[in-house]
Amino acid sequence: MKKAKVNKDAPRNATPVDAYIGARMRERRIALNMSQHELGRALGVSFQQIQKYERGRNRVSAARLFDICKVFNVSLSSMFERDPESGTNRVGHMQRKLKRDQ
Repeated sequence: MKKAKVNKDAPRNATPVDAYIGARMRERRIALNMSQHELGRALGVSFQQIQKYERGRNRVSAARLFDICKVFNVSLSSMFERDPESGTNRVGHMQRKLKRDQ
């Protein structure tokens, strides 16, 4: 049996963007007066997992983020309205990052 290849370019740890997404989750959850336990129950995960997402300790998958947005009744793009590094919109950030990484 062959072992699966590990993509060395894919980050395995949470990044500053993950912390930003977690902060956006927390903002929205608090605005809705929802507890971590209630959000966790709606998503089928523990409140501890919600804590990890909100603190940026664990990465939020695209599928999970989609489910979170459905629970919050917001668009997926609303989670990316500001640049996590400068407070501006996200478009310029990704272009700068791509240029920097090349």
